[in-house]
Amino acid sequence: MTTSADNATLTPALFSSAAVSRETDEINKAVAALVAQAPDPWSMTAAEARAMRERGEGPFPVAPVSPRARDIEIDGPGGKISLHIIEPEGGKAAAKGVYLHIHGGGWVFGGAAQQDSLLERLADKCGLACISVEYRLAPEHPYPAAPDDCEAAALWLTRNAADFADGPLFIGGESAGGHLSAVTLLRLKQRHGMTPFKAANLTFGCFDMGMTPSMRAFGDTGPTLSTRDVAHFRQSFIPEGTDLSDPDISPLYADLGGLPDALFVVGTRDGLLDDSLFMHARWLAAGNTAELGIYPGGAHGFIAFPGALAEAALAQIDRFFQSHT
Repeated sequence: MTTSADNATLTPALFSSAAVSRETDEINKAVAALVAQAPDPWSMTAAEARAMRERGEGPFPVAPVSPRARDIEIDGPGGKISLHIIEPEGGKAAAKGVYLHIHGGGWVFGGAAQQDSLLERLADKCGLACISVEYRLAPEHPYPAAPDDCEAAALWLTRNAADFADGPLFIGGESAGGHLSAVTLLRLKQRHGMTPFKAANLTFGCFDMGMTPSMRAFGDTGPTLSTRDVAHFRQSFIPEGTDLSDPDISPLYADLGGLPDALFVVGTRDGLLDDSLFMHARWLAAGNTAELGIYPGGAHGFIAFPGALAEAALAQIDRFFQSHT
């Protein structure tokens, strides 16, 4: 299997069909079949679609809640914000840092307690106290509700991190969580003059709400996240008439100077491929340090589908955190 661990090894071979393993191809076919069999999430209300996902109806399996998890509430701009916490075995004494995690789901789906296996892995392999944000979801709570909640959670963490670990702070998430992580970093820098996070883990994020070329051209080739899906997510999240090039909405257009080290991970069969390629390049051009992982054949969300490709990407994420603690 061919992968790219950094920009120095970004080669055309990574994007060739010959680079896609048989296992990855079979996983993609199986996921596509699950998508085809599931009800169209856009034919129902957001609440109904969320319930369907929570039952495991669709490409993503039911996400068990960790027995190690606990939840607390903090004050937020729209009421209480729940924080879902998974710590290393041994608690603060074993923690090497704190990870503010922001879940994916297109700003419409998902939840803070739906990535516990991933957060347990980071707690155990990297010694991170993981805190996942239960931000408000669209369309009930459109922009700027979600970034407002994530900003509030990040500010709270800067004041309370010592309760979880004496080490550095990290931020990151997947898909919409990658987007909200980047927006949060920019808000802290621009609104508060703060750069409290040592590094950012931005996994197959959406950084341009106007759609990058790969997302516009992707269509319904699947197996996950079609161009139609992104259009629906955007319509749910962003009020009509909003400037999609506003950096608070599309961080690809922001002044990215002075941001922390970042890891961008994406698969080549993801409509958001260009988002990571472009954001990685702009991160470097702004004078920051950035690492890029390209995974041949990886569909959107591929780290959730067990196999060698997912393990390789998760191992790169592990190494990234370990190198910064």
